[in-house]
Amino acid sequence: MEVFGGLDVLVNNAGGPPPGADLPRFGFTTPTDDDWRDMFEFNLFAVVRALRAAIPHLLKSDAASIVNVSSGNARHPGPMNFDYNAAKAALTNLTKGLSEEYAPQGIRVNTVSPGPVRTAWWTDEGGAADIIAGATGSDRDAVLERGAAEMMSLTIGRLVEPQEVADVIALLASPRSASTTGADFAVDSGFLKEI
Repeated sequence: MEVFGGLDVLVNNAGGPPPGADLPRFGFTTPTDDDWRDMFEFNLFAVVRALRAAIPHLLKSDAASIVNVSSGNARHPGPMNFDYNAAKAALTNLTKGLSEEYAPQGIRVNTVSPGPVRTAWWTDEGGAADIIAGATGSDRDAVLERGAAEMMSLTIGRLVEPQEVADVIALLASPRSASTTGADFAVDSGFLKEI
């Protein structure tokens, strides 16, 4: 606001495991109450606070857009990462409600729901590839190259590249999506099979 005099776009792209947490976590009883609180703080409540700060300024824009980055896991429950999946489901639901309230006032609100994205969360030492490799008796490279895609039935056979997610976010933030609100875009290598 101070530098540019206005605000047109908010992208809430923080997410994943909170600092100090390792995912995947297998089973419902694995995350503690503190794990659940940390996960919701990082993946939902931080977004709520950013939205509260931005919306008054976005209401003054004639090209306002909010893009919340959720996850395919918000709509694809499974026996792991219960806390993460629930936090992202809440974010997806929040996005729909925000669209209903603010689209008539000129703020488009959409969700991008990536599948597994080839980021440091997967590739760093001790990351998801190592955790899955340890759980399946495989190795990190095999998990990254084919194991993760096979395990999650990714139709195109590979993890999503970060730029592919960024491209959809840029489209939704731009005036080229002027009639798009309340939508959830899956950028997930074919992870979601549900209709």
